[in-house]
Amino acid sequence: MFVPMNIQTRPEIERQREILDRRALTQALKDAVAGSRDAHADTAAVGAILREHLALGRAEITRRFEADPRAAESGRRLARETSFMIDQLIRAIYDFTTTQLYPLANPSEAEKIALVAVGGYGRAELAPYSDIDLLFLLPYKLTAHCEQVVEYILYRLWDLGLKVGQSARSIDECLTRAKGDLTILTSLLEARYLWGEQALFDKFRKRFHKECVAGQGEAFYQAKLNERKVRHEKFGPSRYALEPNIKEGKGGLRDLQTLRWIGRFLYNAETTDKLVAEGVLTRDAAHRFDKAEAYLWLLRCHLHFLRERGEDKLTFDIQLEIARRLGYRDHAGNNAVERLMKHYFLTAKSVGELTRFFCTAVEAQHVKRSFIRLPSIGLRKRELEGFGIDGGRLSVPNAKHFDKHPLDLLRIFRVAQKHDLDIQPMTFTWIADKAKLIDKAYRENPEANAIFMKILTSRSKGPETAARRMNEAGVFGRFVPDFGRVVAQMQFDMYHHFTVDE
Repeated sequence: MFVPMNIQTRPEIERQREILDRRALTQALKDAVAGSRDAHADTAAVGAILREHLALGRAEITRRFEADPRAAESGRRLARETSFMIDQLIRAIYDFTTTQLYPLANPSEAEKIALVAVGGYGRAELAPYSDIDLLFLLPYKLTAHCEQVVEYILYRLWDLGLKVGQSARSIDECLTRAKGDLTILTSLLEARYLWGEQALFDKFRKRFHKECVAGQGEAFYQAKLNERKVRHEKFGPSRYALEPNIKEGKGGLRDLQTLRWIGRFLYNAETTDKLVAEGVLTRDAAHRFDKAEAYLWLLRCHLHFLRERGEDKLTFDIQLEIARRLGYRDHAGNNAVERLMKHYFLTAKSVGELTRFFCTAVEAQHVKRSFIRLPSIGLRKRELEGFGIDGGRLSVPNAKHFDKHPLDLLRIFRVAQKHDLDIQPMTFTWIADKAKLIDKAYRENPEANAIFMKILTSRSKGPETAARRMNEAGVFGRFVPDFGRVVAQMQFDMYHHFTVDE
């Protein structure tokens, strides 16, 4: 079962407490100013205590990671533990600020604050050098007392060298901004109570879901897909670039996070078990989601440690060291770094397949036909050249269809090419599963070769889309074995920019 990073088991919580003991830190801060006439004068002592506890926490997290740097869950575990450490640190600073520096015996409603983790921090996902997204949630506008508290907390965090993305807003301001800004809406979707006035946070969450989420599923879905398209254009439209951005690039972590955002917005789903129950992921797809995310997080954490900064581009100079750290070895025909990158490209390919499957299931359940830009032929017909039409996409009734009609493994791509249609994701999955039917006899079949040549020589419809789809399904590599041997294969030199098959 995939468990998101903000949901931990009891043994894991106990293990995390060994990283940073909030109560001990709070007491140490209190002792540092005990007997002082002016607690503000002991800034140096307070800063030293905070730096010591942060350094010890980071050292423990790093020790645990380096003790098992190849384990599949090491990256995600580090992200959870780093988030936990920052949680404890901020809570201790808040308690010190509100009890020792700016205490109020009976704060008014206007002087209450809720500390809220948002964005990646809200998901409890912090890579070693990630930014910390923090919201100071207010009931009304910022009062003088609240401003003092907010400023002191931020100064302490900045003094520790932490990169903090921060805002101080009332509930009304949060909702207004969320309605007009997709980035803010998404960030608040993942808001997590951190410390302070929990009733204020609960009020915000209730209003947020009522005013910003309810009834907005279609608009959010389309907006996130458009956002993904723009991001892919910025970071490169191919998932097979030899120096990929493993977070923002096509097939990277952000694509998986996009699916999670949509799932949370439409289904209030925090686990893939919930998405399986809702029918938008199969058990197998949920497992592949989990596996892909774990691998990408493992790569990202190694990359951050090696660069000593928040770097997410897997450049040539760093690939060699990461391949060594992860235990890849030279094999006949492939060196260690080429094997590392092949693993990455196959993972990115899996992310693309998950996205295709997930989006089709969501569209079938939630998105009105007016929102889906499908060819008109898909809306008027239920059958085309022997294939079904499902939501404007070519389909077959079940996987056994290809056992009875193996030539359709190729022909469906030709029909899709002729009519500018996509292939229904479940059907695409069945094609990939049945690609093994393409054997020597199949490759020598004149009819199969005729279909293949029509795809490649079409004058009215270029072959690139069809060929790319066949490659994604594994059909191209089965039909042309020499091509199959170079799928996701890279050449580790500065003169190439994409995998061999790309």
